[in-house]
Amino acid sequence: MNQNVAPSDVGPTEDQARLRIRWTDGHVSEFEPRYLRLRCPCAGCVEEMTGRPILNPDTVPSGVYPLAIRYVGRYALQFDWSDGHRTGIYPFDQLRRMCPCEECA
Repeated sequence: MNQNVAPSDVGPTEDQARLRIRWTDGHVSEFEPRYLRLRCPCAGCVEEMTGRPILNPDTVPSGVYPLAIRYVGRYALQFDWSDGHRTGIYPFDQLRRMCPCEECA
């Protein structure tokens, strides 16, 4: 993947069940909200020195969803989650690497 790829459009899928990111290279990623929430890269969710996840998945509701999505500069997205969490910054390259589609797997 080109490291300079950025989102051209970010929004919900037609059925409102997933987050769709259209990338400037034409690829489309669709993410279940809980999938993204469980992969939050912030220091409260990931051990800073080892990169080991420390977020207990049992504490994240199955129906968690983003209340707001903000661009952080020209390199990342930040989500305000329905479970009250809002400190994670998701760099575009990380989001693209997390794409769960068959093509990217």
